[in-house]
Amino acid sequence: MSRLDVVTQKANRTKNQIIHILEQLTSDYQSTKSERQEIAANFPASNDEFSVLEELELLTVNIRGYASQIQVKGEIENQQQAVEDLNHLAVFDVPAIAQFYFGSNGEYQGTKAYLRMLDYLRLLILEYLSLSAMSNRV
Repeated sequence: MSRLDVVTQKANRTKNQIIHILEQLTSDYQSTKSERQEIAANFPASNDEFSVLEELELLTVNIRGYASQIQVKGEIENQQQAVEDLNHLAVFDVPAIAQFYFGSNGEYQGTKAYLRMLDYLRLLILEYLSLSAMSNRV
C-alpha cells in the first residue's frame, strides 16, 4: 500500500468521524435545551463580554460550519484560513466558556459534554485538513 493510499484512507476515516460527531452534536444540542435555558438565567452577559450561551453559539456556528462543508463537499475552501480560524476557536480558550465549564461544579453535564464534543470536532477538522494537504503533496 502506498503512502498516498494510507493518507487517503486515514482522511476518509477522519471524514466519517466528523460526520458522525456532527450528527451527534445535533442530537446533543436538542437534548440540552432545558439546560441552556437555565444557563441563560444563571450566566448572563457582562457589559463587555458575551454570555456563555452567546459564546457557545458563535463557536457552534463556526466549527459546525466547517464540518458541514467537509460533509457536503469533502473539502473546505481556503484551507489555510480555516486552519487559522480553527486554531483560534479552541473552546476552552474562551474565558466565559472556561469559567462556566470549570466553575459550575458538576452541574450542566449535558452542556459540558457538548462543549467537549465540539472541541473534539474542531480537532478532527484540523486533522482532516492536515491529511488533505498531505495527500495533495504526496
